[in-house]
Amino acid sequence: MRIFLAGHTGMVGSAILRRLISDGGNDIIIANRTQLDLRDQTAVKAFIKKRRPDLIILAAAKVGGILANHQMPAAFIHDNLMIAGNIIHAAHDADVQRIIQLGSSCIYPRDTPQPIPENALLTGPLEPTNEPYAIAKIAAIKLCESYNRQYGRDCRSLMPTNLYGPGDNFHPQFAHVLPSLLDRFHRAVQEGNESVTLWGSGTPRREFLHVDDLADAIMFLSALPTTQYEAATSPMCSHLNVGTGKDISILDLAAMIAQITGFQGQVLTDLSKPDGTPRKQLDTSAMTALGWSAQTDLRDGITETYGWYETQRAAGHRLRAS
Repeated sequence: MRIFLAGHTGMVGSAILRRLISDGGNDIIIANRTQLDLRDQTAVKAFIKKRRPDLIILAAAKVGGILANHQMPAAFIHDNLMIAGNIIHAAHDADVQRIIQLGSSCIYPRDTPQPIPENALLTGPLEPTNEPYAIAKIAAIKLCESYNRQYGRDCRSLMPTNLYGPGDNFHPQFAHVLPSLLDRFHRAVQEGNESVTLWGSGTPRREFLHVDDLADAIMFLSALPTTQYEAATSPMCSHLNVGTGKDISILDLAAMIAQITGFQGQVLTDLSKPDGTPRKQLDTSAMTALGWSAQTDLRDGITETYGWYETQRAAGHRLRAS
């Protein structure tokens, strides 16, 4: 197959690229940001028309934690809307039948039953701290549904829970919670600090999926016959959740990371900072019923990620992209 992997340099894209190379037998099409700006409709249309892939995996996105979403809401909604709209429409124009596009668990309402089923989408208000990003990701799902219904395309949407792993962004302001904590606890050990302070109360619960497990889920989904995918979804709820089925409080996550990094000081909380969504665990029963489940234990995955982080730091590589 000729596979266009959009966003191959990010954490998710890198994991997918590793998996595609490991599997072998595919013609992998990639382009970095200087070669192709995915926000440029004309450029994207010309690129896909020229390369004519059999499958597009849309892993490109502008992502970040609570602070990044707060500081750059326009960029988060604009860039992600443009990326999804340009690729999905260009794929249709070039007669690319199958797309797998990745979203996020933040598409669901702030207050919704736990674990969150796919049909909870659009049943209530979103979490305000990442609403612009979530709206862009919801729009991408609805784009897929609309092109499937109107043109008979096979555009599939996979909604992963919080991701982590090699290649993550460890920026202290713009990183997601897990890599941010890894970086902060590591630095606390190196600098001999007596405490590390968490944003908010530490009581929110999150589910974490190793990025290599997500790559495996994508490969599983790409090989799934259309009839099986359609039987597991519906025309008006065409996405599937992917996760581990287990969550953990931020306080317990911090304690685990403290142990892994060797930090022995105090873990404090700052109630003046926002918590975000109180709980976010996905109902992954549909993927389980299809025959897929995550394999990486959280402690093992964080330990591996910390080892990668230490290796990259020792080699002087950049780990803190803004």
